[in-house]
Amino acid sequence: MNERIKDLMLFAIFGTIYVLLEICWRGYSHWTMWFVGGLCGYFAAVQNSKTEWNVPLVQQVLRVDLFVLACEFVFGFILNIVLKLNVWDYSDMPYNIMGQVCLPFAIIWLPLCAIAIVLDDYIEYWFLGGEKPHYKIL
Repeated sequence: MNERIKDLMLFAIFGTIYVLLEICWRGYSHWTMWFVGGLCGYFAAVQNSKTEWNVPLVQQVLRVDLFVLACEFVFGFILNIVLKLNVWDYSDMPYNIMGQVCLPFAIIWLPLCAIAIVLDDYIEYWFLGGEKPHYKIL
């Protein structure tokens, strides 16, 4: 499969999954979240494809979680503070930074990052002839 088609497919899959999760979690989403979710999922897939199987999954999850938090802060700053779209506001959450990121959601992203990595591995395995996934957790 053409690498660009695969990349677009992963971006679309992860963006769609994120919007659906957000709708299930809070009852609605914003169209911009498709792009943010797609970008974060795509990063999870790219870093995953460049990581050897002997690298602990926990290390990958933390790497992706930090990327997600950085994206959430940057996009939140642009969407919520600069453009005043009010897509989300974590101001009432503990340990927040400018209402754009917070510790509770940083923790919530951890299992979602792990799921994104594992899902990427299985998409690669089932549809693209990749190696069967196996993990070193710690």
